[in-house]
This record gives sequence, structure tokens and C-alpha cells, in this order.
Amino acid sequence: MRTTHGDATVRLYHLGDEPEGGSAQTLFYGPLDEALAIAAGQSENIQAGLYLATENDVVAYLDLVEGW
Repeated sequence: MRTTHGDATVRLYHLGDEPEGGSAQTLFYGPLDEALAIAAGQSENIQAGLYLATENDVVAYLDLVEGW
């Protein structure tokens, strides 16, 4: 994810892994800080399918937190 700040607006979504491609379900749209708190509260199984999208980038939640 490109350099951003805690109150940057992001979309937190879960990408399903159904056999036919799955679907993206938005869990939250708002500040990055809040999105990270919501993501941290999800089960490990859900966290594996979470993504954060800014206006110009997308990153897997687990990739982002492993980089810290």
C-alpha cells in the first residue's frame, strides 16, 4: 500500500473463496485506523480474506500487518 495516514478513507472488504470466484463483501468504509481495528477483531479465517482499498491501491490485510 502506498504511503498513507491513519485517517485516510479506505474500504475494508472480505473476498469470498467460493469455487466460482467468490464475492466481495464490504465490511467498512471510512478511516484506515478504524478499518484496521475492525479487521483485527475478525476471526483468523475471515482475516485471511480481508483487503483494504484506497483510491489508488489494494493490499491484503495480513500482508499489511505482517509488514509492521
